[in-house]
Amino acid sequence: MTEVVVVGAGLAGCEAALQLAERGIRVRLLEQKPLRRTPAQTSDHFCELVCSNSFRGASLANAVGLLKEEMRRLGSFMMKVADECRVPAGGALAVDRERFSGKMTALVKSHPGITVEETEVTRIPTARPVILATGPLTGDELAADVASRVGGHLAYYDAISPIVSAESIDWDRVFRASRYDKGETEEDKNAYVNSPLDREAYEAFVAEVRAAEKVIPKSFEKIRYFEGCLPIEVMAERGVDTLAFGPMKPVGLVDPRTGKRPHAVVQLRAEDEAATAFNIVGFQTRMTWPEQARVFRTLPGLENAEFFRYGAVHRNTFIHAPRVLDGLLGLRNDPGVYFAGQIAGTEGYVESAAVGFLSALVVSARVQGKEPRLPPKTTAHGGLLTHLSRDVPDYQPSNITFSHLPPLEGTRLKKRARYEAIAERALVDLDAWLREDSAAA
Repeated sequence: MTEVVVVGAGLAGCEAALQLAERGIRVRLLEQKPLRRTPAQTSDHFCELVCSNSFRGASLANAVGLLKEEMRRLGSFMMKVADECRVPAGGALAVDRERFSGKMTALVKSHPGITVEETEVTRIPTARPVILATGPLTGDELAADVASRVGGHLAYYDAISPIVSAESIDWDRVFRASRYDKGETEEDKNAYVNSPLDREAYEAFVAEVRAAEKVIPKSFEKIRYFEGCLPIEVMAERGVDTLAFGPMKPVGLVDPRTGKRPHAVVQLRAEDEAATAFNIVGFQTRMTWPEQARVFRTLPGLENAEFFRYGAVHRNTFIHAPRVLDGLLGLRNDPGVYFAGQIAGTEGYVESAAVGFLSALVVSARVQGKEPRLPPKTTAHGGLLTHLSRDVPDYQPSNITFSHLPPLEGTRLKKRARYEAIAERALVDLDAWLREDSAAA
């Protein structure tokens, strides 16, 4: 029986391994934990969420909301576990990260079709087929081997947000609310903790961020940040009002104590089901740890903040997918080698798992001697493949957006209505594809 090797037990690798095993294909999953961790990891569990605990927007007017709904209909294991581990987050899907990674680990390790091998992979395995799902922190030796196969690789730096203890928050100086009162339940509508700032306090905070000591990159490091995940100090340097239009925007929020909208807010979101820890939303940073403690304690309600985790900078390695992949996630010059997740050029937890699913779809078909049947281009899954095949001069990892899907024809709608119509078309086309796929099986 053919065995598929999957390298990396992150979101993409675990989704790929489980999908293959469910299709009756034996999987050998290679994972370096617990022998070694990347600089951003703190747990030996699979599918560790090293940045936010949010899988982002749930609405179908949001492209990632559409992607999640498609994944549910396609039988995604990651989405099933995420839904089971959900914590209140207003209009977003956020999870208790420890429960989530623990359940994903148990699911993978208990599957009879998957053999987990604890080993550090430094070269692309010779076995074929093989799926590389090593994520944004692919080890230097393996990255060098990948680079030799694809003619070079790119690297830039992401940053992760701090987490503070709930007990250390001064609850008299903050208020609970989700933007625009979003959420189906009262718990969802009060999912975010908001630290309000007037203009004077906001400008003083921006000045502190600008003046704070930063972690200095090594001489050989070329910093190339992902625009969707900029450190707050990078945004602050772009102008005094940049943060107020970014992660500190106050729109959709009213301070119940004043009846007015603050000039700016800092939002915190629960990290776990018991709400014992809160993530400072969108506050990725490369300030030194002592400076983070000093600067963030100037915020209302965080004067005595206890930090469970400080922000940090980490590398992200990815290939130029449009030039080196065959449109089906396979390496053009090395048949049988496939890429999935962030190393291929997707950005985000959900997108990574979705490409893991797609890689399993392609590999399982080819193992059976069939031509892969992929979801329509009008779906979010099809949109991910479109992104990975668009050869633009400055190719960068990207979250799913509606720009990756074909536009509607013959109709003019306002933005939200247009996005909802694109999502409705996607789900209709996906359901039709699923029926055809079942009939062909």
